[in-house]
Amino acid sequence: MQTSLFDFDLPPERIALRPASPRDRARMLVVRPGASDELEDRTVRDLPELLAPGDALVVNDTKVIPARLEGERVRDGASANIEATLIERIGPERWRALAKPAKRLQPGDRIRFGHEGRVCLLGALDATVEEKGEGGEIVLRFDFHGAVLDEAVDALGHMPLPPYIAARRQGDERDRTDYQTIFAEHEGSVAAPTAGLHFTDELIARLAARGVSVHRVTLHVGAGTFLPVKSDDTEGHKMHAERGEVSAETAKALNEIRAKGDRIVPVGTTALRLLESAAAEDGTIRAFSGETAIFIKPGYRFRAASALLTNFHLPRSTLFMLVAAFSGLDRMKRAYAHAIETGYRFYSYGDACLLFPGTQDDKHD
Repeated sequence: MQTSLFDFDLPPERIALRPASPRDRARMLVVRPGASDELEDRTVRDLPELLAPGDALVVNDTKVIPARLEGERVRDGASANIEATLIERIGPERWRALAKPAKRLQPGDRIRFGHEGRVCLLGALDATVEEKGEGGEIVLRFDFHGAVLDEAVDALGHMPLPPYIAARRQGDERDRTDYQTIFAEHEGSVAAPTAGLHFTDELIARLAARGVSVHRVTLHVGAGTFLPVKSDDTEGHKMHAERGEVSAETAKALNEIRAKGDRIVPVGTTALRLLESAAAEDGTIRAFSGETAIFIKPGYRFRAASALLTNFHLPRSTLFMLVAAFSGLDRMKRAYAHAIETGYRFYSYGDACLLFPGTQDDKHD
């Protein structure tokens, strides 16, 4: 499919720079394909009454690491400020990273992170540039390794805010809380599973009282998830692999819910992609541990998800392609146009959509 089919114009003022407070006060656009009230304006606080007793929410309990590091390269007495965002761990002391400005780096260069006075208790965090690739990608070998390296990164790092936020304001300590879901438990993501940002303890209690269960899976979100597709045709796009896990216990519980005819509702595209990776052709969810690079676009047949809670996504992104596959491309274009016109807030800190599956006619979108 032509990537241009998934393009749309978004006014910059629609991009949220901070989350709603409290989190569950965010607006939520309900999309019901084939219904007379196809688009309905609600809030996330309304979620319990929009779900039925027996339904199951599936949340991603990954934890975002403060992966953006600021440092200084010193080479032959000449220094340069460097920003590195860790994107993939490839060994106890080695990380793949995106560097800015990458043109100032060469293999063999040494970088000292924390040069602005924020040196961790372990001392300076130094690294060697082992490799330099395309598009600003480098491989760093740190002097620390394992848990000691994790401690140093946590002390010195900043939350890796998406570029559409970082370009408009500086990150701060508040983002350490704001850019983390209440489910966060297993460290490994460099981007938040943002649909989960809308949940509060109060909302979870109200869902439980309604008879809606919450189940956890883990998918460590990589930086490539939210990037626009640059090829003219979707066939030319290669997804980045991300590591995830669905436990045998969670798979069993979800299969029992399906067997009763109740619905499985992933919270976010990350949870949905992991469930679809773990699902058999008949929809049975299997235990899963490994990498997935699943690319969901119109024409995909969903096997596990009955509905989807998600945020508003970037134009030309694989995530907008996913929601178009779920509820229909023409319908999601109408939904996004409605959201823009009526003042919904977009992207990571923005508002939500509750999507229900498309109709038979959507196969011809």
